[in-house]
Amino acid sequence: MRILLLVSAFNGLTQRVWCDLKEGGHDVGVLLAPVHDDASLVAAVEEIGPELILCPFLKHRVPEAVWGSYPTVVIHPGPIGDRGPSSLDHATLDGRSRWGVTALSAVEEMDAGPVWATETFPMPEVPIAKSALYNGPVADAAMACVAEVLRMVAAGEAPKPAEEWPAEVAGTGELPLLRRTAFEIDWSAPATEIARRIAAADGAPGAPATVDGKTYCLFDAATTSDQHGAEPGTVVGVDTDAVAIATGEGTLWVGYAATLEKKRGPKLPAAWVLDTRHAPYRAMPEALAETTYERDGDIGYLTLRSYSGAMHTQQCRRMTDAVRKALIEDTRVLVVRGTEHAFSNGIHLGVIEAAPDPAAEAWDNIRAIDELCVAIAEAEQLTIAAFTANAGAGGVMAGLCADITVARAGVVLNPYYDMGIFGSELHTWGLPSRVGPEKADELLGAKLPISAAEAARIEMVSELGPRDAAEFDGWLRDLAQGYADPEAYVPALAARESRRACAMPMSYYQSIELAEMARDIFDDRYGFAAKRKAFVTKAAPTETPSKIRF
Repeated sequence: MRILLLVSAFNGLTQRVWCDLKEGGHDVGVLLAPVHDDASLVAAVEEIGPELILCPFLKHRVPEAVWGSYPTVVIHPGPIGDRGPSSLDHATLDGRSRWGVTALSAVEEMDAGPVWATETFPMPEVPIAKSALYNGPVADAAMACVAEVLRMVAAGEAPKPAEEWPAEVAGTGELPLLRRTAFEIDWSAPATEIARRIAAADGAPGAPATVDGKTYCLFDAATTSDQHGAEPGTVVGVDTDAVAIATGEGTLWVGYAATLEKKRGPKLPAAWVLDTRHAPYRAMPEALAETTYERDGDIGYLTLRSYSGAMHTQQCRRMTDAVRKALIEDTRVLVVRGTEHAFSNGIHLGVIEAAPDPAAEAWDNIRAIDELCVAIAEAEQLTIAAFTANAGAGGVMAGLCADITVARAGVVLNPYYDMGIFGSELHTWGLPSRVGPEKADELLGAKLPISAAEAARIEMVSELGPRDAAEFDGWLRDLAQGYADPEAYVPALAARESRRACAMPMSYYQSIELAEMARDIFDDRYGFAAKRKAFVTKAAPTETPSKIRF
């Protein structure tokens, strides 16, 4: 089937749908919908002539000239009856226990068309960032809806009016757009309520708050129940990048913040933005910890946590220290994994862009993440890396430095560099050693996402685990236990030694990559500075990249 993805951005969900349709044998192209330019949109669609239009992420109304001529299905992040542009924000703010996704036909009135499919899911008991909710349960439900739409189209079935569907989630209706002021923080409220508000606004538009007489946007929140007797809104502690703030009941911890004057500044580690000069050290909650280590017999489990997958210089250094410390343990196997919501996308472009000398910061960041990769690649223990969530660029390459790399089903990987940089993270060894030089060149040159299933097919990853996060955790532990058994451990070590024997010393690859990176960073030969700025400021592309068009 010739399917057009009409979207506002080629984001995580759009990429997941794109990968799934491509791997299903469909002829798929993407069109980034131009803002306030219906004429060019209609002309582009007419030139493509799709059999079906899917809109998994579209912020704007579809013109009647499009939906009136082509079957057009919008994937709305709300259950039957829900309408409006801030569905997930409302669902989190209102403390909904269940939410959903609905596939409906585009019509003149937004979110009011007949329904093709719907899927509901339980909301997390502890609120998670809206972006994590979107890329997790929402994306999973959206994929189920897309599959049902394709089945119905192939079978010649038609959608039904919303009234003919059972209302699985009660109390839905049209809800207003929530702007930043709707998330304003009242420090006299309980910490849990404030954290919910921050989660609903994270990563955009951000929850505004006044701290020490200045206004900020806060992100990446967690809570503790301890009281400090301080005035609500007072900074009462700091640990690494996280800051503790007193509330009406309990303590709020924030991992990221941005200044908010006439416009919002860049999102940076909270301790870099808020005034913590007089704040005592307090241990942050585990929910915000950059690394956690657990030992189970002969196996060590090291979890790396990064907000939105970006890892700045100091963070990379601390994570490298954590890896080296874990490797000192007398274990046989070390599992390095991300969280349910993020693995890694490599260096922190936001911190780089905000630095007084961005080139110097980029250089430090690249060298720091390289050391993390080298620590994994040269480990004496058998190492297993687990892509628990989407990963891109240097994050993918870091995972490939392990002896065995596995992935959670539904994960999308972007195994390339697309910021005007050659790339580092030992990718000139890690990727070719898995898929061969020709396939590595193809992946790096195409600059396109692939699904975890495709990564397993081409042996970029060794095995594919369940999509459900809890099931994946259990599966990963069983896998690690299996490799710790001598019958599997000995041949796995032999395979690792064979892989290393075919390679040069890691310093060889690192030196070549850093030589290229130095020219990209300091000489800016391929526009790294401009591309980085466009990414950080979320500048809308002027046209759809040719690599994803028909």
